[in-house]
Amino acid sequence: MAEGGEGLGTVPEHERILQEIESTDTACVGPTLRSVYDDQPNAHKKFMEKLDACIRNHDKEIEKMCNFHHQGFVDAITELLKVRTDAEKLKVQVTDTNRRFQDSGKEMIVQTEDIIRCRIQQRNITTVVEKLQLCLPVLEMYSKLKEQMSAKRYYSALKTMEQLEKVYFPRVSQYRFCQLMIENLPKLREDIKEISMSDLKDFLESIRKHSDKIGETAMKQAQQQKTFNVALQKQNNVKLGKNMYINRDRILEEINEIVLKHVLEEEDENEEEVLSVQDLVDFSPVYRCLHIYSVLGDEETFENYYRKQRKKQARLVLQPQSSMHETVDGYRRYFTQIVGFFVVEDHILHVTQGLVTRAYTDELWNMALSKIIAVLRAHSSYCTDPDLVLELKNLIVIFADTLQGYGFPVNRLFDLLFEIRDQYNEILLKKWAGVFRDIFEEDNYSPIPVVSEEEYKIVISKFPFQDPDLEKQSFPKKFPMSQSVPHIYIQVKEFIYASLKFSESLHRSSTEIDDMLRKSTNLLLTRTLSICLLNLIKKPHIGLTELVQIIINTTHLEQACKYLEDFITNITNISQETVHTTRLYGLSTFKDARHAAEGEIYTKLNQKIDEFIQLADYDWTLSEPDGRASGYLMDLINFLRSIFQVFTHLPGKVAQTACMSACQHLSTSLMQMLLDSELKQISMGAVQQFNLDVIQCELFASSEPVPGFQGDTLQLAFIDLRQLLDLFMVWDWSTYLADYGQPASKYLRVNPNTALTLLEKIKDTSKKNNIFAQFRKNDRDKQKLIETVVKQLRSLVNGMSQHA
Repeated sequence: MAEGGEGLGTVPEHERILQEIESTDTACVGPTLRSVYDDQPNAHKKFMEKLDACIRNHDKEIEKMCNFHHQGFVDAITELLKVRTDAEKLKVQVTDTNRRFQDSGKEMIVQTEDIIRCRIQQRNITTVVEKLQLCLPVLEMYSKLKEQMSAKRYYSALKTMEQLEKVYFPRVSQYRFCQLMIENLPKLREDIKEISMSDLKDFLESIRKHSDKIGETAMKQAQQQKTFNVALQKQNNVKLGKNMYINRDRILEEINEIVLKHVLEEEDENEEEVLSVQDLVDFSPVYRCLHIYSVLGDEETFENYYRKQRKKQARLVLQPQSSMHETVDGYRRYFTQIVGFFVVEDHILHVTQGLVTRAYTDELWNMALSKIIAVLRAHSSYCTDPDLVLELKNLIVIFADTLQGYGFPVNRLFDLLFEIRDQYNEILLKKWAGVFRDIFEEDNYSPIPVVSEEEYKIVISKFPFQDPDLEKQSFPKKFPMSQSVPHIYIQVKEFIYASLKFSESLHRSSTEIDDMLRKSTNLLLTRTLSICLLNLIKKPHIGLTELVQIIINTTHLEQACKYLEDFITNITNISQETVHTTRLYGLSTFKDARHAAEGEIYTKLNQKIDEFIQLADYDWTLSEPDGRASGYLMDLINFLRSIFQVFTHLPGKVAQTACMSACQHLSTSLMQMLLDSELKQISMGAVQQFNLDVIQCELFASSEPVPGFQGDTLQLAFIDLRQLLDLFMVWDWSTYLADYGQPASKYLRVNPNTALTLLEKIKDTSKKNNIFAQFRKNDRDKQKLIETVVKQLRSLVNGMSQHA
């Protein structure tokens, strides 16, 4: 049953396989047959049996079909035999036709071959045209490259090279000419680099030569802008000043007039087209070179080279000429070159990206600024002309303002200006020292005479003098000071003007300018004018009359100092009541000069007394006096009287001190004359004559040659001489020796040593003149008395020495 069931299931499967074999393509039979072998073990045998049965069935069907069509086949063969004869005829005809056709087709074959050859040529031509059309843009671009190189359009040439390499060469890389072009491009790039670098070198050389012109233009523009701003500021200040002050000093008017004049003159110049750095310099070589090196990928090399070369040029620009300090043109050329250099760098900084950086320019500027300051400090030290220093200051200010406008820090330059300001003040002080010396040399040291109201007003306009008593006097009249006083006052104001000129444009406040003016004026008064006065006082040709006038002059100059302070206040608008306002030291300056003049008066007066004393011609052996004072002494007294008349214009104490000093010096000189070691002998007649001279001195002292002495104060200058001469005139030795050392002694001022010296000279004279004195009792007694007194005086002197 199982086998039977299995057989029933297999037969339909074999039928299906046979149907697939019959119906499918031969290439797909393999899988179908494989399924037979993949089936059950006996399936193959059964399938073969089934296949044989199928074949037998088909054979039967074919046999049936052949039997069915056999008669038709026989009929066809019979018909075909009938046609055979016609076919042979047709063959002969076809062969003949073919021969005739072949003969006639030979010419056409030749023509056809020609056509084929032409077609091949045409195809080749078409191919060539296509290839040429492919190569032609490459050749055109390369030709364009050559034209750009010839026209020096190197940046465009580099762009063309880039297009050739990226777009065109890959299309024709298989051709040899393309390889040659490719190999030539690096050489062209190197040529472009060399040419652009050469252009850059030419550019660097050009801006080095024209940097002064660039700087001059930039400084001129900065100066015009600054002048315009100052004009506006001054105009506003003037309007404000008119509301605050009725009368302003001429300094404001002069400054405003000058500023407005410059503005009006420069308005026409400003109408012209303002040149910029681009108008003066062609920067295209830098741009081209930068772009070329950027395209070549070598931008860093270009930047390093540019910066290195510019640093070298900076060092050359910063190197001054040895004679730069001699003229302002030397300084101007130095500044314009530096400004031109940094203006170019600033332009490069802003129009290029990365060629120079702000850090690089700051580093370069700091290096340059240190060098500039060192150069200016060194060269300005050689300047001795204040006008040149002032022009240098103005150049530095314009230089600083110009570069500050381009963003460079310039504080150190203004610090340098303060150093130069001190130097400028020193130069001014030297110059004004010469001015003061000339004024003193030209002065006649006499009160200024005026004969009319016009002359009086002229003097008042030059010097602030106020004296109601002098105003009430009728003409002609005299000012107490000499001509040098208004001249000195005017020159001090001129010095303040000169000092103010340097203080302008330093970007300092009015308080600082006021302080600078006052300090420089103090230096002028306390150092320059003081030294000139002291030197004047010490000059040999300055006599007593001149010294008296100098003292009067210094008094009026001292009083004028407050007007100088008001003058500075009007300039700076800084009140003197401000806490930090510096005061003028005129009081101490002129007081010291007066003290020096007073001392010189005392010295010269004593010297004059010594000159008269040297004219003394005493006969020290005189037996009897002449009965009148010596002629030299009377001349001396008359001289003193006339001099002390001049002293009435001096302060009272000065005249009194001079008179007392003269009398004391005269007394001392007369005492020294008696006690001179070279004078060995003195007669009593000479002593009596000498006493007459001392009496005249005492009479002169008692006549009060200078008012203000109390009682016999002036006569006390001769008290030593008077007591000494009285002692010898009355020969009152007993009283002297008895009262010596007592406060109430009559001869308290007589020194024992002095008395001994004079007595010994008289003793020697007595011995010489009285050879026969031993024969006269009176003379003998007198000689003994003298010897006794001499012994007592020697004992007294020795006792004083031991006690000491």
